[in-house]
Amino acid sequence: MESGSEQRALDAYSQVVSTVAATVLPSVAALSVRTARGASAGSAVTFTDDGFLLTSAHVVAGAPGGGTATFSDGVEARFDVVGADPLSDLAVLRARAAAPPAPLGDADGLRIGQLVVAVGNPLGLAGSVTAGVVSGLGRSIPARDGRHVRLIDDVIQTDAALNPGNSGGALADSAGQVVGVNTAVAGYGLGLAVPINSTTRQIIGELVSTGRVRRAWLGVAGVPVPLPPPLADRLGQRTGLRVVEVVPGSPAGVAGIYLGDIIVSAAGRPVQSVQALQRLMLGPAIGTRLQLTLVRRGALVDVVAIPAPLQARA
Repeated sequence: MESGSEQRALDAYSQVVSTVAATVLPSVAALSVRTARGASAGSAVTFTDDGFLLTSAHVVAGAPGGGTATFSDGVEARFDVVGADPLSDLAVLRARAAAPPAPLGDADGLRIGQLVVAVGNPLGLAGSVTAGVVSGLGRSIPARDGRHVRLIDDVIQTDAALNPGNSGGALADSAGQVVGVNTAVAGYGLGLAVPINSTTRQIIGELVSTGRVRRAWLGVAGVPVPLPPPLADRLGQRTGLRVVEVVPGSPAGVAGIYLGDIIVSAAGRPVQSVQALQRLMLGPAIGTRLQLTLVRRGALVDVVAIPAPLQARA
């Protein structure tokens, strides 16, 4: 027999999940997509009053003509693909019918162990709700666009059950705010979601306004390395990014960045990983002055680079 306190705790948990489900479900659509490889399915979540939906780029890959969105009230509507960004695995759609928008939150405030609710359409089961906790933060998964490969960083790991068809659906916090877009199933009991944060909001905004995401390019490659303890204490960070490649004539080369330099900050922000630098390489950085602080032969050196547009390659 359950004690009264256990029952009350269970009731409180159920109340939170059911409230989140009631908030988010009307905004989530089941997607039906047909590509050259056949039919596929996924999920999407409405985030504006005028019919814009957010989903995973891989859900609508190869389907520029769009597909059909079915909402929880039974309404079916055609949708068009406004824009997709494979390197963040995000896409924006526009449906020819309006649904109530779900509020977007900020995944940067998530904590391990926090309750999250996944809403989507796994295995063709429309309007499915599963609940779990944030199992991990700051995960990375690879994404490819042609020959370009980058890591989607700050990915949320959750134990809320996810299955094929959940991709593109909403991951919501206990307040009913969408903090992630479910993107992959890495294994039994393990789900991943692209976070909603300042970086992805910028990507979403570019997809809505222009249908594509511009990225900046420095022409430098690096690997994380530990900093000498005195320098680490001085800077308040333990690692930097050692430069292992500089493309001749690139913005990094023109700025005077050399092999063996260790990048410790860019635009005033600490650089401790490749992802930290990639996070800055979005459209607004193109053509602007980007100050980088380097460690060179034990001394701190400041250089200024002007990122160029990343040219798409097949």
